[in-house]
Amino acid sequence: MFEALINREKKVAVIGLGYVGLPLALAMAKHFSVIGFDHNPERIEMLGNGLDPSQELVTDDFNGCDIEFTSNSDSLRNAHFFIIAVPTDVDDYKVPDLSHLKNASERVGAALKPGDYVVFESTVFPGCTEEDCVPVLEKSSGLKAGIDFKFGYSPERINPGDKSRPITQILKVVSGCDDASLAEIAQVYGKVIEAGIYQAPSIKVAEAAKVIENTQRDLNISLMNELAIIFDRLGIDTHQVIQTAATKWNFTPYYPGLVGGHCIGVDPYYLLFKSIETGYEPQVILSGRRVNDGMPAWIAKRLVQMLIQRDKNPGLAKVLVLGITFKENVADIRNSKVAALVQELQGYRINVHVYDPNASPNDVARAYGLTLIDQISVGYDAIIVAVGHKQFLAFKNDFFLKISNEKPILMDLKGIYKEVDEQITYWRL
Repeated sequence: MFEALINREKKVAVIGLGYVGLPLALAMAKHFSVIGFDHNPERIEMLGNGLDPSQELVTDDFNGCDIEFTSNSDSLRNAHFFIIAVPTDVDDYKVPDLSHLKNASERVGAALKPGDYVVFESTVFPGCTEEDCVPVLEKSSGLKAGIDFKFGYSPERINPGDKSRPITQILKVVSGCDDASLAEIAQVYGKVIEAGIYQAPSIKVAEAAKVIENTQRDLNISLMNELAIIFDRLGIDTHQVIQTAATKWNFTPYYPGLVGGHCIGVDPYYLLFKSIETGYEPQVILSGRRVNDGMPAWIAKRLVQMLIQRDKNPGLAKVLVLGITFKENVADIRNSKVAALVQELQGYRINVHVYDPNASPNDVARAYGLTLIDQISVGYDAIIVAVGHKQFLAFKNDFFLKISNEKPILMDLKGIYKEVDEQITYWRL
């Protein structure tokens, strides 16, 4: 397979051209002939013009790439090495939603031919590839997995907003259904990934490794969030405590904050789901999720308390929230805990303005029913800096005082401001 790909006798197809799929497809297209498939025709049109809807890549990143962008499933029949990189989410009950993954598997299955390869990159629970996805491929193709076609799993490790670590500079984990497929898959990815390849001993190990990468971060942040609640009651600055503790060589500093996005806030539920399916209900993971999911409500309640302490009626208060994306310097609003915070504030009848220069107003309206303001106004009783966008780093004391009423409150959820004016009540997690 590798020789046919490198000689461009066969094509690679990447299914799903979002944060994960697009950088991979373009990196592959520097060495192979690639078909980039996405079901969204509007996205395909933008990509054809060298524009990344996610705002992660620039036009120059598209140059020198042998790639065909399409929303036509029939084009997939021209490929022989398929990479599925569609999103995996949870439903309202925190149960894994595999609908995108199964739909993509059905599309690929319809295009499968004897000798083809399928590699999954979407984050899933251990066993999902072999137990949930491969049967869809077999049913749709009429072929037998491991005999007529080979398959594997290579967990994505994209870090949105991090320009210092492009996909080629992040070590890639790969796995295969047998030794021969593992070697072939490793060779294909190895042509693209400069940081190196790690060959996992099995597909389930690779799946499990991916899901615990983010579960570990989720738990560490949940500990810091719980400590922030405790230290707030004690009148102690959490950041100062962490900085002091970090003077010991074996203390790893993590900081409190809102945990959203399509990885850390979602992946632990995949492991929870699979664990409960085996008859064991995890205690630590579930506890961490409860703490992190509860932070928007706690922060909203804390602001209400502070408003009342400063003789401000919450029902008449006007609050500015800066940032709604799931992390700094990205446009991704999926699973935004800032949106949950805004909704909690609105539950107290607080007039909330949300400003984010990176987020799409249409996406925010569709996803959360919230309206982004075009320009920051004046007369705010409190300002919540929820996301540390680089644009917000330039804001100074005079700016905050200019847009605020008397006795303003500045809630700095990211801890990015220093030496705040004494006229401003400063609070951070």
